[in-house]
Amino acid sequence: MRIGLGYDVHRLVDGRKLILGGVEIPDNKGLLGHSDADVLIHAVIDSILGALALGDIGSHFPDNNDEYKGINSRILLTKTFQKIEENNYCIGNLDATICAEYPKLQPYLLQMRENLAADLKTDLNNISIKATTEEGLGITGKQAGMSAYCVVLLQKK
Repeated sequence: MRIGLGYDVHRLVDGRKLILGGVEIPDNKGLLGHSDADVLIHAVIDSILGALALGDIGSHFPDNNDEYKGINSRILLTKTFQKIEENNYCIGNLDATICAEYPKLQPYLLQMRENLAADLKTDLNNISIKATTEEGLGITGKQAGMSAYCVVLLQKK
């Protein structure tokens, strides 16, 4: 078994789509980034790469590479999942938390879980996603951005 921890943060800006866990959430602001800036999936990818001792998202999908400009982060997650399989592991379980003052994310969490379960070829019960606020504190509390944390347990097949 191997455990990995992932974290990501992106700035909120006007004129971008808000994508979290592969779900487009209606809002007047979105996250700024080279890709679609899906802060949840980026934290998931970092947790998996950490568990496999393969570095971080930036070393595999650099933000100065035009191949990844505007890319759907689910594509990056699928490429990361291939590394799980190449190393003969599978998802034991994954637990993630999104930090955002707004919008309310509860209505979208099941679809996010379903997307991650599909992309990681695991049972829905192995995927937990929660959302919380930071009570007006920090970058997310001041509504300047969103962040996400993820812990993953990989098991040998």
